[in-house]
Amino acid sequence: MRLWSGLLLSFLFVSAFTVAAADEKLGAPLTIKEQTPIAVLMSKPLRFVGRTVQVKGKVTEVCPMMGCWMMLTDTATGAAVRIQVKEDEIVFPKDSTGKTAIAEGTFTQTRLTREQAVERARHEADEKGRKFDPSTVKGPVTTYQVQASGAIILE
Repeated sequence: MRLWSGLLLSFLFVSAFTVAAADEKLGAPLTIKEQTPIAVLMSKPLRFVGRTVQVKGKVTEVCPMMGCWMMLTDTATGAAVRIQVKEDEIVFPKDSTGKTAIAEGTFTQTRLTREQAVERARHEADEKGRKFDPSTVKGPVTTYQVQASGAIILE
């Protein structure tokens, strides 16, 4: 009986550890209890600029070079938000695409002149190995993103 009890306890411990280890926690722990839907965030962005927000969505893209950003998309509405981090603070795993993630950080607004928007688009095209045509960029451009302090990639 003791042997079975010991085996059962060992199995439960290993199972619990495996389940807990499935989610990948990155950066600072998440502290906000209520998530802001991505569709709400992006439909009224000025309302959220400068505030700490938490969002959840499907990872549809990860920076292929450094893992310094990822795109989270609300699959129900198609609304998407870029989750940006400072290089070397957090690295989003490149195999996160297709998984669900939760990210938390400050919602920011960036205004780019046309020239800045062209350079940013050129940089992103280089990262993705795509051809770039500057005439496709209309400017100036205002972008919104979450400057993340922490994230969890869910399994």
